[in-house]
Amino acid sequence: MVNAKTRVLIADDHPVVVLGLAAIINAQPDMTVVGEASNGRQALELFEKHLPDVTLIDLRMPELGGVEAIKQIRVKHPHAVFIVLTTYQGDEDIHKALKAGAQGYLLKGMAHDDLLDAIRRVRAGVQYLPASVKETLANRTPGSDLSPRELQILELIVKGLSNKQIADKLGITEGTVKWHVNAILGRLNVSDRTQAAVAALNRGIVQL
Repeated sequence: MVNAKTRVLIADDHPVVVLGLAAIINAQPDMTVVGEASNGRQALELFEKHLPDVTLIDLRMPELGGVEAIKQIRVKHPHAVFIVLTTYQGDEDIHKALKAGAQGYLLKGMAHDDLLDAIRRVRAGVQYLPASVKETLANRTPGSDLSPRELQILELIVKGLSNKQIADKLGITEGTVKWHVNAILGRLNVSDRTQAAVAALNRGIVQL
């Protein structure tokens, strides 16, 4: 049916945000909200129940984050359409969301018209990235992808563990940890552990 309304699922753990989004979307003649999830697990359940045309999803949610929820849904529904709606603009946040399969990335606080335009565009198969998001992504450090082990060690650095503590926790030698730390510093283009921790949090590589 050509004139069918775009069916939207909202996944966000802030009730006021969900209420506002639903009011904006339901006021449009060509859109309707079919479900409201307050965490990532519920987003999976409601997606299966409603099979929405577009899902608006936050990055940080209880039980299951937005990126992981997108990945899990797209295993069974590879053509599912997602717009990440978040307060986070780290280059790694954006990179991971798009890599998972999101077609749009919006920052909370954008104009209502931009949100509605984004929903209509991604429904039509067009990627939607605001200029500020494109700029952040373009400035992402080349070759900054970390291996699983490097990411594991970086997460422990952010938590304040020393090389010896990391070695004990992971069951590897302190020398191996030092080797990985040096590789991490190079990939993140920083000179010490403190700068690595700050970069990891600011860019969305690690979440506390």
